[in-house]
Amino acid sequence: MPEAKLYCGTSGFAYPSWKPDFYPEKLPSGKFLSYYATRLNVVEVNYTYRRLASAATFEKWIAATPEGFMFLPKAHMKITHSFRLDGAEEFTRVFLESLNPLRDAGRLGPILFQLPPSFKIDRERLARFVVLLPRGVQTAFEFRNASWFDESAYEVLRNANVALCMAENESLETPHVITADFVYLRLRKPDYTESELGSIAYRVQQYQANAYPTYAIFKHEETPAGALNAEKLLVT
Repeated sequence: MPEAKLYCGTSGFAYPSWKPDFYPEKLPSGKFLSYYATRLNVVEVNYTYRRLASAATFEKWIAATPEGFMFLPKAHMKITHSFRLDGAEEFTRVFLESLNPLRDAGRLGPILFQLPPSFKIDRERLARFVVLLPRGVQTAFEFRNASWFDESAYEVLRNANVALCMAENESLETPHVITADFVYLRLRKPDYTESELGSIAYRVQQYQANAYPTYAIFKHEETPAGALNAEKLLVT
């Protein structure tokens, strides 16, 4: 059985401060995405967290990147932070429809629902919300309150084939629990040693060997460290 696909990238690409270590010194900002896509094969889209992107915006991004390059939209903050998953049916429908240009082009990767740290476990609310999500679209949840790290929440995710986003940062690390037929990693520490990157690479290889397509997203920083680490992982 061939290994499952690995996608590596960062949460954003529009950073002039990545010159010259990632972007060439004279590269205009309008060509950042097309250049980024020559070295990495996925990008997490924070833009969609604050606004509904136009079809023209998505079509521009699609045209700037090769076939197989994927976009991972972050769910709009109204869903996760204002509605807090409750009573969000209509806006969720509108948000998902706004992603149709990516979906129609075969460029839509998992949608990330990132809950606020103040949002404690509410299994029933989560269960009511995930039934709104279309089965044909991959989705992942990042819980930033440790109360969610509970088998009752994992069961809701498994039943809907929704991934538990395995996120790590300096204050909280998600348990390594697989709840869907793919894996979503958010690697948010500011610095990774070669030893730590080696451990991540080993984990990723195990996921791939067990037929889990894997998305590994490093943090965007003022320096290009995340992009360079993503590139290292992609070619490991």
